[in-house]
Amino acid sequence: MSSISIEASKNSDTEKFQENKIILIWSFTVWLVVMNTTMFNIALPSILTDLSLTSSTASWIVSGYSIVFAIATLTFSRLSDFIPISKLLIIGLFILGVASVIGFLANDFYVLLGARIFQAAGAGAVPGLAMVLAGRYIPQARRGKAMAFISSAASLGFGLGPVIGGLITQYLGWNFLFVVTGFVVLFIPLFQKLLPKEETEKGKFDIIGGVLTGLSVTGLLLFLSTFSYLILICSIVFIVLSWNHFHKIDAPFIQPKLLKNKQYMKLIFIGFIAFLIHFATLFLMPIILSVVFHKEPAEVGMLIFPGAIVSAITAQFIGSFIDRYGNIPLIIFGQSFLVIATLLFAFTSTIFTYSILFIYVFMSIGFSCINASVSNEVTRILVTDEIGTGMGMAQLIQFFGGALGVTLTGILLTMQKGMIPEIMYRNIFIGLFMLILCAILVFVWYLKSKNTN
Repeated sequence: MSSISIEASKNSDTEKFQENKIILIWSFTVWLVVMNTTMFNIALPSILTDLSLTSSTASWIVSGYSIVFAIATLTFSRLSDFIPISKLLIIGLFILGVASVIGFLANDFYVLLGARIFQAAGAGAVPGLAMVLAGRYIPQARRGKAMAFISSAASLGFGLGPVIGGLITQYLGWNFLFVVTGFVVLFIPLFQKLLPKEETEKGKFDIIGGVLTGLSVTGLLLFLSTFSYLILICSIVFIVLSWNHFHKIDAPFIQPKLLKNKQYMKLIFIGFIAFLIHFATLFLMPIILSVVFHKEPAEVGMLIFPGAIVSAITAQFIGSFIDRYGNIPLIIFGQSFLVIATLLFAFTSTIFTYSILFIYVFMSIGFSCINASVSNEVTRILVTDEIGTGMGMAQLIQFFGGALGVTLTGILLTMQKGMIPEIMYRNIFIGLFMLILCAILVFVWYLKSKNTN
């Protein structure tokens, strides 16, 4: 497909250097995109006050972003089958830059929400196409290291996001958070120069399937926010229509054969639960620190920062570990850390301020291990032609898990209003603990099937 193949030229020092430069710049872009999410988590208490919103309504600033981000990730991954990666990435970064300008000028909830959704539509190009690039051009011997490097950039974004977001929110106002994300447009010339030159191929994009998928996902989250049976019925109808549509066309938005791949779906479920738990925790920590311990946004960011930085540092070793020992030990390690973190959060998060700092170290390291190893394992069990769609769909479901985690947490906070904070937050974290136990059982099932095969 491409006229310059990094894999084909792996013996050339120049091409290998280009590969390293691309991963470095792409990782920096991932850092900005991920930081865009966590900065707004810190700003939520201020946005709640400034715009007079409830917790469940404000959660849509995060969950709405995650929904569109997930759908955009799959869309860009799907388009990469016949449109050059460089062209798609530049379009995404341009959309993200324009949305950042709109967000900076926003002073109304609906304008703010619209800007966030517009941002997500462009930001989805970054992680989805990164995995496609790694799966298509980087040899399997180095792929784990490349994916771990990108994951470490994401972890760094999770870490620096609260710090930068807290400082900006406290001293400049949440509108200025959009300025930081707008810097992504500076990378457009670099990507144009460094990315492999690919030819545009003929192909059809399943617009109807994409719209039906978006309506199905959004409808399910809207039902959880409103408990409207009309919305639930409409969502079920969209899901049925989507399933029938995907079986009728040659190049569907979501390939039914992937959904029938049991091993693939088990891995997707493990990643889905990890994202749900991590995003729910990122949503809860600023609220606990501001409501229970009365911390200012800047201090909230500083308390969350160390855990993510440790995760970013350890991610450098995760890639080498994966390339040497495989993905299975890392998944076991990551799930063990999530078990420890959810239990500790349940019983100590409202007692000691600094317990959140130390426990989040376990949470962020565990999440990084699962994210990198599951993504790499998916590329190993799928054939080359399925990697683009498979990785895109994996990230769609994972970020839907993140959006679901934030939405459910917002609803549970609203439902438990009036309870003692200690009990309220403990109930939520115990629920998250039960979910990671379910993911562990699915992983055991995956290992048994893998050994049998």
